[in-house]
Amino acid sequence: MFSILGAVIFGLIATMTVLVACGLPLGEFTMGGQHKILPKKFRVAAIISVLIQIFAMIIILQAGGFIPLWLSFTVTKYICFFFAFYLSLNTIMNMISKSRKEKYVMTPLSFIAAICFWITAFQM
Repeated sequence: MFSILGAVIFGLIATMTVLVACGLPLGEFTMGGQHKILPKKFRVAAIISVLIQIFAMIIILQAGGFIPLWLSFTVTKYICFFFAFYLSLNTIMNMISKSRKEKYVMTPLSFIAAICFWITAFQM
């Protein structure tokens, strides 16, 4: 259950990140919220971020038993813990962002995703 919720949240975030990378004016939701439209150098970072987000979706679904493991059980579990820790830090960074949009939209999404990863990792 939590792994599906975590994957769905990451899917929403990945979709938004793709739109930001394509130049839509959603940059205030990401990367500190300093740019309404991301500069080209940040768009490359956004594309890399999307790849990492897709990988995180695969990991949490594997950890939850919804898709077969690509990596060993132990490696998958540690990667799941890594994303849980990363998202916990990301939640804090979003909370202190100067961008109201990032603070009030991305903080809750990051927090819920972090909880999903923590619970899924501990249930493995």
